[in-house]
Amino acid sequence: MNVMKFTKYHALGNDYLVLDPRDASQVPKAVTVRRICHRNFGLGSDGILYGPTVCEGAGFGLRIFNPDGSEAEKSGNGLRIFSRYLWEQGRVGEAPFRVLTAGGEVVAQVREKGRSVEVSMGRVRFQSREIGIPGEAREVIEERLHLKGEEDVYCFSAATIGNPHCVIRLPEVSADLARRIGPKVETHPLFPQRTNVQFLQVLDRYNIRIEIWERGAGYTLASGSSSAAAAAVAHRLGACERDITVHMPGGRLSIAIAGDYAVRMTGPVTRVGGMSLDSEALLGVQ
Repeated sequence: MNVMKFTKYHALGNDYLVLDPRDASQVPKAVTVRRICHRNFGLGSDGILYGPTVCEGAGFGLRIFNPDGSEAEKSGNGLRIFSRYLWEQGRVGEAPFRVLTAGGEVVAQVREKGRSVEVSMGRVRFQSREIGIPGEAREVIEERLHLKGEEDVYCFSAATIGNPHCVIRLPEVSADLARRIGPKVETHPLFPQRTNVQFLQVLDRYNIRIEIWERGAGYTLASGSSSAAAAAVAHRLGACERDITVHMPGGRLSIAIAGDYAVRMTGPVTRVGGMSLDSEALLGVQ
C-alpha cells in the first residue's frame, strides 16, 4: 500500500503538515489537500507546507496550502513551523536564513533548539491597490463596512504583509463573533480575492487580543500573519507602541514593528510527530 509521509507541528494550536518534495515529487491536487487536512477523513490540519522547493539563489522555497485546497501567499505560523523542520533536518543551523513564499521573502532564525523561531516577515502596507481593494488609491484606515444581514456597521482597517487582512477593532472580541461575522467579511465584495479577518481588542499600549477567521481555513486558534497585521494596525491607529504582545486563544506571539512597518515575529513551535497517510484514505478522491 502506498503511503505519503508527513511531519506534523503546531504553533500555538495552529497545526500544519510538512510534506517534503523528497517524499512526494508532485504537489497534491486541491481535492487531495482537502482530504488530507480533513479532521475526520484525513490526518487533520490547518494546512500543508510543501517544501523546501528549489528557488533561485540561497534560501528555501515554500508553498503553503489551506485546508480548502487553495494556496496561501504567506503564513507566519507556517513559516515558523517550516523553519523548525529545516533545522531538524540539519539544513539550517543557528544563523539566519531566507525562505521564499508566494507572498515574498522572509528571513528566519531558529532559537532555543527549535522551540522558538524568529521571522522577519517584511513590511505591512495599508495601500488599497497593494491589498487588492477596489476604488480610488488610498490608505485603508478606519473605513466603514456594511455586512448583509447585520444591523451594525463595522469600522475596519486593511493591510497586507504579502497576504490580505481586514482588521476590525472592537471594545471586546469573542470566538462566537469571529465565527459569525468572519465568513461574511472574508467573502465581502470589497475583497475580490477574499481576506483574512482579525477582530482586534486593544488591552493596553503593549498588548492586544485578537480572534481570527482565516481565509481558506475558517476559525483559527492562532495566526502569525494575522498577529503582524493586527499589531501594525493597532500601532498605525496610535493605540499601541512598537513592541506588542498578541494574545490569541492558542497563546501569545511577540511582534516588533520598525519605523517602516517592517515586522519581526517571535513565537514557539511544537513538534507533534511523524505521520503517514495510506492510499486507502484517498480512495474516491478525484
